[in-house]
Amino acid sequence: MTDSLADPFRFEYDPATVSYGPDSASQLASEVAALGCESALVVTGSTVGETPAVMDPVRAGLGDRLAGVFAGTTPQKRLGTAYEALSLYREADAECIIAVGGGSSLDVATVLSVLVATDRDAAAVGAELVERGTLSVPESGLPPVVTVPTTLAGADLSQVAGVTADPSTCPVDEPASGAVDDPALMPAAACYDPVLVATTPRRVLAGSAMNGFDKGVETLYARNRTPISDATATRGLGLLADGMETLGAGDADGSTYQRLTRGVLLVQYGISRPDGTTLSLIHALGHGLTRTYGVQQGTAHAIVAPHALSYLFEAVDGRRDLLAEALGVEAGADPATAVVDRVADVAGSLGLPTRLRDVDGPGRDEFPAVAEAVLEDAFMANAPPELAPTREDIVGVLEAAW
Repeated sequence: MTDSLADPFRFEYDPATVSYGPDSASQLASEVAALGCESALVVTGSTVGETPAVMDPVRAGLGDRLAGVFAGTTPQKRLGTAYEALSLYREADAECIIAVGGGSSLDVATVLSVLVATDRDAAAVGAELVERGTLSVPESGLPPVVTVPTTLAGADLSQVAGVTADPSTCPVDEPASGAVDDPALMPAAACYDPVLVATTPRRVLAGSAMNGFDKGVETLYARNRTPISDATATRGLGLLADGMETLGAGDADGSTYQRLTRGVLLVQYGISRPDGTTLSLIHALGHGLTRTYGVQQGTAHAIVAPHALSYLFEAVDGRRDLLAEALGVEAGADPATAVVDRVADVAGSLGLPTRLRDVDGPGRDEFPAVAEAVLEDAFMANAPPELAPTREDIVGVLEAAW
């Protein structure tokens, strides 16, 4: 995959207003006012909702514009959870949504915004998710969403949100999973406060960091990459790699969290666009390993990323030189080997598992089924155009990760 200054590209992107800085959560009331809203409902999970080091700054930053707090999101990203939040949103007479926490809370907040704007009942919405794996996004009436991430997964500048449904929590006939995807779902604002990120337990932060890190890696070899996303991902990867190794060594201080927060901001800038996302092979493998197994997404990324890159570089160029530059590989080293080793070292520095056999994932006899799910994942469409993976290829990656 070579580059030429003559290569054409089109970059259509309408991102959130981004604010960054220690204690930037203190300006949340100003962000809400700038959106023309009087009141906001905070959407978060129970752990973050019970963490004063996060919620006190958020409450203080919103002041009189805080309409209420819904602290009920879960990693399952249930449609039923979004409906519970909808009841509180209406009861509190809120006008916008503040999503605080990790990817799950941000996704539930996005689905909540769709429910606020829809005129369909819950049964009809659930039936659509079961049938189509997605939800229709109304053309108008979506309330603004402001994201306040406390992890490094990189879900805060996205027009895509995952969603699941279960008959025990929502009026659906059978379990369902899918995603909503629409340019209108891009948050109106995103507040990156490294002080809040620093409150997240190291174990949680380490896993989320691998997810965000791999967003930068994949953006550089995606078929719809652009020079703009190249620039942001390259800079972001350098910041993340440095910060992640310091975090893993137990030497993190304020500047470490500033590097990590800036890094995750940059690697995801421009990767979720109307023409599609830049996520591909590694994220598709992550989905295949986590959708039906008890493997955390960041852990899955830590395990498979080096092996996925080894396979990639055997098949295509994969922009190995640019990846080597972004990751600070020494000049003269074989770029493919050096990139794989560097990614493995970054993952290993966080103390995350490095073998599939050591986590609650699929057995080797299940690898063909996982491989089929990976190949059917929508993200595979974003892989380098020269890459033509087969089921046997993906099984080979999984075997190498075993």
